[in-house]
Amino acid sequence: MGRWEPNARGRLEQAALELYVERGFEQTTVAEIAERAGLTERTFFRHFADKREVLFAGAGALQELLTTAVVGAPDSVAPLEAVATALEAAGALLQERREYSRRRQAVINANPALQERELIKLAALASALADALRRRGVTDPAAGLTAEAGIAVFKIAFERWISGTGEADLPQLIRESLNELRAVTAGT
Repeated sequence: MGRWEPNARGRLEQAALELYVERGFEQTTVAEIAERAGLTERTFFRHFADKREVLFAGAGALQELLTTAVVGAPDSVAPLEAVATALEAAGALLQERREYSRRRQAVINANPALQERELIKLAALASALADALRRRGVTDPAAGLTAEAGIAVFKIAFERWISGTGEADLPQLIRESLNELRAVTAGT
């Protein structure tokens, strides 16, 4: 076992995703993931609580990025624009992982329990964004509506990005989706 080789977490993520795509999420065991990565099950559990968390381990960092960007936006920026800027920053971060994101989403789409976990993650992101907006002084229901709209914009842009041909990058698709939302709400 190559337990002293660098990037154990990354190797586990890669091995898990490969196996989930090849065999299916339910049919893959932690032992198989660890073996494919050249590590032990014990090492796996030092990095992840269970095999599902391999797919959702970045949620905390994504939430931190989004909320920090919203709170740090200039006071003169409208709430929806603060959320849009945060989403574009997240999109820029994800841009480097397009193929990983495609494969990850295919695994999630094939499993109802993972779909539920993805929805829980999105709801948590919306809640965190609403809290960040409240820290900026945005009152309810505007904070909640803006956060939920932002997550909807992100979700639509993300789906377009992973199914697209590659011409548009994720931040661009986020901006386009936000502009579509503005057009719809303006009645044009």
